[in-house]
Amino acid sequence: MPKSPPAVVQAPAPAPASADVIEIERALSRVAYLSSRVRQHDRLMAQAGVSLDRAAVALLRQIADTEPLRPSELANRLAVEASHVTRQVQQLEKSGYVTRVPDPEDGRAQRIQLTPVGREVVDRIRETSRRGMQAALADWSPQDLQQLAALFHRMVDDFLGYADTDAGINTERPA
Repeated sequence: MPKSPPAVVQAPAPAPASADVIEIERALSRVAYLSSRVRQHDRLMAQAGVSLDRAAVALLRQIADTEPLRPSELANRLAVEASHVTRQVQQLEKSGYVTRVPDPEDGRAQRIQLTPVGREVVDRIRETSRRGMQAALADWSPQDLQQLAALFHRMVDDFLGYADTDAGINTERPA
């Protein structure tokens, strides 16, 4: 007697997204598009007096926001291949923006940290970006700006918590 194929159990279809979630996703897509345009990046670099590509800026910002990290940790945080980070670090090191320091936990490994010049460059980029944001939001009330900042932080925390849960990582989120 021929065997019948095993029954396939399908997960229930997820509930459709609410109209509010659809609008949030649309707005975030627009923000991501506007902030990642080449022309916008080039204007920011010119105003900051810096000549770096978008990948280098992302890497410098990540390093500035953390303690020195191994290249593999940087790649993980930026969701890119380790070889990409290695190439970027080599170029940033040649330019004097980053340096390698011994890993205190493993003498064979190295961590990447900003040099004083790298810190100054990141500070200039951030200040230029903040001035542009300040000008764009000049008509917003202080209360609206505070509420937007609080909601953005909450959303990012929830996204990170969801990503960790979805990946099977059990992490505690900040209160």
